[in-house]
Amino acid sequence: MSNLHNIIPIDKWFTTNSLKTPLIIAGPCSAESEYQVLETAKKLAEIGKISVFRAGAWKPRTRPGNFEGMGEKALVWLKKVKQETGLRVCTEVATVEHIHKAIEYNIDILWIGARTVANPFAIQVLADAFLQYDVPILIKNPINPDIELWQGAIERINRAGINRIAAIHRGFYPFEKTNLRNVPKWEIPIELKTRIHNLPIIGDPSHISGSTKYLKDISQKALDINFDGLMIETHINPKEALSDAKQQLTPKGLENLLNELIFRKNNVSLKEIEILREQIDSIDNQLLEMLAKRMEVIEKIGAYKKENNITIFQLRRWEQIIKTRNKFGESLGLDKNFIKKILQIIHKESIINQDKIINK
Repeated sequence: MSNLHNIIPIDKWFTTNSLKTPLIIAGPCSAESEYQVLETAKKLAEIGKISVFRAGAWKPRTRPGNFEGMGEKALVWLKKVKQETGLRVCTEVATVEHIHKAIEYNIDILWIGARTVANPFAIQVLADAFLQYDVPILIKNPINPDIELWQGAIERINRAGINRIAAIHRGFYPFEKTNLRNVPKWEIPIELKTRIHNLPIIGDPSHISGSTKYLKDISQKALDINFDGLMIETHINPKEALSDAKQQLTPKGLENLLNELIFRKNNVSLKEIEILREQIDSIDNQLLEMLAKRMEVIEKIGAYKKENNITIFQLRRWEQIIKTRNKFGESLGLDKNFIKKILQIIHKESIINQDKIINK
């Protein structure tokens, strides 16, 4: 366990206009125009449950030529949002210049994106810049499921004197395509919470889902495991959004979602056994997904064997599987007999599936 220095709870981040908890952050993926930003913010303010308005001023794109944000213009619009709605405002920063500009326009909260968090050199440069400022920082998880990178980024920012700090769980890039844009891997933010008990964690169901149809389930899951809030992308007209159109709600859609969610009591921390069970649930789901992928490959092998008139059972291959998997499993601390039993069950199911294909 590693408690960071003097971490301040979210509801005490500001002396005036305190943030509600659980914290709800909402707004468009990108600030595209003054009208879009202000109209979205006004509608969100009317809901009464939103504490912070978010919008990307600079958008990191994989390839050039895509919409990369409005830059300083967006900061002007965010400043107007503060003045006209009373909402706090938040944007992403990835360079030292971004930080200076955001502070110049009195942006209340800054977040560091997944691509930046993946680079410790970039994080250290930002941390050095934060030495001269006292501003709340939200740190998204890196693209890949590396908890050490995530924790390391948090620690670097904290060592720069930032004690208004929170992590954002936005999921991890999947090796195989899934229904979700990013795989949640709930055991990772749970492990982060077990390592740093006093660290607030905010869920980003928009980037996990990639589609509005999964937002409710992902949001509820985050709340049920005691996350401290949600960041949900919201656009006055999602169909015309210049980025992430499929995952953005209208303000009315967000209001309906918040009314449907169950906000459970969070004044008592989850007991250790409950946290561990959440980890088991997440790992089991991944095991089942990988077994399903394995069976898909088995079906392809069965089709090949049928086409080429090859027998189902191959003794040499089976002996190789037992030998290599036992060796690898034992290196992970698993019992040899346990490994063999699991492999026998999987192998039996594989033979059954191939037999169905060959004898159709």
